[in-house]
Order: sequence, then C-alpha cells, then structure tokens
Amino acid sequence: STPLSLAFSPFFMFLVALSFAYFSKTLSGSYMKSTITQLERRFDIPSYLIGVIDGSFEIGNLLVIAFVSYFGAKLHRPKIIAVGCLLMSLGTFIIALPHFISGRYEVETSVRSSNSTNNLTICLASSPSCENESKLSMWIYVLLGNILRGVGETPIQPLGISYIDDHALEDNAAFYIGCVQTISVIGPVFGYLLGSLCAKIYVDIGFVNMESIRISPGDARWVGAWWLGYLIAGLITLVSAVPFWFLPKSLPVPEGQLAKCSPERTSFIKESPVMDHKYHADEQASFLRLAKDFMPTLRSLLGNPVYILYLCVTVIQFNSLIGMVTYKPKYIEQHYGQSASKANFLMGVINIPAVALGMFSGGVLMKKLKLSIMGAAKFALGTSLLGYFLSMFFFALGCENAKVAGITVPYGRMGSLSLKNSTLFDECNKHCMCSETEWDPVCGEDGLTYVSPCLAGCRMSDGPGMKTVFQQCSCVAVGNLTASVGQCIHRESCQQVFPYFLALSVITSFIISLGGTPGYMLLIRCIRPQLKSLALGFHTLTTRTLAGIPAPIYFGAIIDTACLKWSHKKCGGKGACRIYNTTTACLKKESFLNTYINRLTMFYC
Repeated sequence: STPLSLAFSPFFMFLVALSFAYFSKTLSGSYMKSTITQLERRFDIPSYLIGVIDGSFEIGNLLVIAFVSYFGAKLHRPKIIAVGCLLMSLGTFIIALPHFISGRYEVETSVRSSNSTNNLTICLASSPSCENESKLSMWIYVLLGNILRGVGETPIQPLGISYIDDHALEDNAAFYIGCVQTISVIGPVFGYLLGSLCAKIYVDIGFVNMESIRISPGDARWVGAWWLGYLIAGLITLVSAVPFWFLPKSLPVPEGQLAKCSPERTSFIKESPVMDHKYHADEQASFLRLAKDFMPTLRSLLGNPVYILYLCVTVIQFNSLIGMVTYKPKYIEQHYGQSASKANFLMGVINIPAVALGMFSGGVLMKKLKLSIMGAAKFALGTSLLGYFLSMFFFALGCENAKVAGITVPYGRMGSLSLKNSTLFDECNKHCMCSETEWDPVCGEDGLTYVSPCLAGCRMSDGPGMKTVFQQCSCVAVGNLTASVGQCIHRESCQQVFPYFLALSVITSFIISLGGTPGYMLLIRCIRPQLKSLALGFHTLTTRTLAGIPAPIYFGAIIDTACLKWSHKKCGGKGACRIYNTTTACLKKESFLNTYINRLTMFYC
C-alpha cells in the first residue's frame, strides 16, 4: 500500500487516536504527580495520605480491569476505549471541584494585622478560630475523582495494544507500539510543564490582593492554582474520546499474517496453534460462554512460567518506579531547595524527554536489529544492569539540612544540635509568648532561618507583603537585628551538586528506558495470541495491586518519618510537613532487588 493510502487507513487513524488517548491520560496522570505538594498544603494532609489519594487511581482500575481485558477483547474495542476516555474526563473535573465549593486558602501565619496597614502584631498572637474549619474533608472529592479516572483508563492499554498487535505485521508491531509508548511519555512533558505553570499562579488568584501575600512560590506554605490544570486536562481527555466512536470493531488481517509465527515464539507458548496467530474480534460468542471460559483461560495464562516470572519482575520494578516518580518533584523541592514550579519544569523538560527518547530508540533498535525474543530479553537485561550501576552514584549527591534555629542548628550557631534535643525556645525569645506550632519562617541577617518572627525575638515590623522587614530581633546576633520574610536560601553545597544530580537523572532515565519497548514485546510474544488482552490486563491488574497502590503510601509514610516540623490544623491534629531532615529522607532511584530479579528473569528467558 502507498504511504497516502496508509495515512487515511482505519488502522492509521486508530494508531493516531490511541496515541492521543495515551497522551491525554498520561498528561492528567503526570499533572496529578506534579500537584502532590500543592494538595498536601491546600488540604493540610501528610504524605502518606497523599499516597492513598494517588493510589486510588489504581483502585479504580482494579475494579474493572479483569473484566474489561477479557470481555472487551471480544466486543467493540474502540467504543469501549471511548467510554473510558469519557469517564476519565469526568473524574478529572471532579478532582477540581473542591476549589469551587470550599472557602479561600488561609496561609498559616504567626502574626496578625493591626489597624495600621504596615504594622503587624508579632507577640501574643491569638490562635486561629476552629469554627471556620470545614467538617467535611475536601480531599475526599479528589480521592473519588481519581478513582473514576482509574476506571476510565482501564481499557486503553490492554484493548488498544492488542488491537494494534492483531492488525499489524509482526515485524512492524514493535515499531507501532514503540510509537504509542513514546507519545505516552510525551504526555507527561506537557503535564509537568502545565504543573509548573499552575504552581506559579496563586491558588485564589483574582480573589485576593497579591500585594498583601507574604509568601513566595518557594515557600512551604505556597499553594498554586492546582485546580486550573485539572480543568485543562479534563477537556483534553474529553476530546480524545471522539475519534474512537467512528472506528470499526475489527480490521482486515494483513496478508500472510495468519500463518506467520516463528518457531522460537512457538517454543514459548504451550499448545500454541501456529495457524491461529491473531484473534478475530468478529467471532460471535455469547456472554455466558465467555464467562464460562474465563477461569480455564486464566489458568492457562498463569501456567506460563515466563509470563509469571516477568510479572514478578515488573512488580518489583514498578514499586521502585512509582515511588520515585510520585515523590521526585517533592524530593527536588525539599532536598535541593527548589520551588514546586521549578521542580515540575525540570521534570518536564529534562527527565521525561530522556525517557521518551529512550523508549522510542528501543523500539527502533528492535526493528532495525530484528531482535528475537531472546535478543529482546538480553537487550533489556543489559540496559537494566547499566542503568542500575549508574544510579548508585545518586548516593554521593547528598545535601545538608537547611539551617533552622532550634530545629537543625542551635540559636547563635554555637555548637551542634541533636535533632532529639531540638527546642524552639531560647533566652532571646522568652519575652514573647510565642506559639511553637505555627510555621511562618523569616531569614535573619545572621543567615539562619527562624520558625517565626516571634521566635526570632522580633518586636516591630515595617513594609507590606513580601517587602515586610522585621526589626529588633533579639535572636539575630549580628547587623541591625532584622529579618526578612521567608526561609534563607544560602545552601552553597546544594547548588553545586544539583546540576550533577540532573545530569545523572537524564543519563539513567535514557538508558533504563531503552529496554522498555523490548521488554514489553517480550511480554506479548511469550503468550498465546488469543490471550494478549487478558495477559496485558492481568499484568496491569497485578502491578497496580502490588505496586501502584502500596508504593505511594509506604513511600509517603517513610518520608513522613523524616519530618522535622509539622503544621497544625485549627481544631487540632497534624497537618502537612513544613521541613524535612534531608540527610535521612533520600528517595532511592532504583532498588537492588529490582535489578537482581530482572537479571534472573532475563537469563531464564
């Protein structure tokens, strides 16, 4: 066929539509990751609870994945994908709902405005009223919307990939799937860039006087316009559903495709009928018969030792990957002192493109080198090992804690401070009845960050908003005894190490992702052709049950253990963490067990 006829063929249109669906689902998914810290601060919740919200996407997926993968393969796959896109769009809009039904965001502060515009009451500040706190946790809407997103995303991967593999020549299938996977990685580029843009915009923009705001985007209390990105992502996902309604249930199988099955592939498949290489979606089957055949079909699939071993590998890999991807922007913020906007921007323009290039290159190399199943396994093993050893260098790129008086260093910088013996009170601030629960940091002339103007011993203030200067600060032992709004940003060693961290992230991301497409082809070539949809769906079911749901939760719980200063809710209870012990809260880039099991699997194959 000519290139022009191919461009207007139903198969090509399906390829384009599926690529756009992948783009939309990964854009909204990556945008969710980019808003992790924004949601923590807006709803005043700890990291483990954010992990529950993030894992709720997988819970929604698990509710229907087995049935969609099995029954959907025998029904109208494009239309089922279209319904999924509509549900994803609805879920994304629900996530943004709390912004429109809850009150304005109140910044945690230890000072109160007085009658004069430029004067603030620093000492003897009254506690915020508990009456205005909502009895209904607004994050519940985010949880429910994310569950619905998970339900809608379910049919896209197993039905879409199996549809391509059913109607493409075997030599070209890897290339087409590589293209779709590449587009799916381009989606997060725009997702993180959208997250970067929205993180710069204040959450209640247009409803508050920005000149009166005394926090910047780099502040631990800053909340960006997180809701805006979900509205945009929901609209894009809604548009992606349209093309699938006009695509056919099945396409003509390419010439010679039915009889084409390599002896090597047949050796991997028990009782593989060589002539029945592709499953025909046009075959009529009753629902009762399909249901009756489900358990025997599942037993046949789970009897494949290569498939089971590959399943074990990806469970370990996904635990490491999901935990790292979920909290990497937060890690960059807390460990290297970057703003949420910059962390998301760097993820979008540096890390994600490296992954996209790696996955695309892997598909091209597999096609050019005509890699067999054994060749794909060895290639994936080599890239995994190389990426693993390079990732060990991350342990050398550490950074010291921020210097916060009474938490990480003593007042006056004299001597060292044990984290167990930290105290916010000192002789210099005993003249004020300061609150130790509130986080309202100021940077003293001595280069130390103080938890609040009151705890810095300040008595007076001058200037509005970000221009506020606190004066007569008795704990600031040098200069004019003044302090400015926000944390001190002087961490020279962090600034020097950060570029090396970014460079190593790019290199390891590219190398590891090179083996992504060959590894994926290993999965679908090691099973009977009729079981592709079920195998892909069960693979997704297992990895999301054992990795997608627990990984964000236990990673978040581990991160919470490194918290040095928590916020406190109006009516009592622990809120979001304001500052971490970065010398212990190091997110691992890869796990030893990941590579070890990967090595065993590839050698087994």
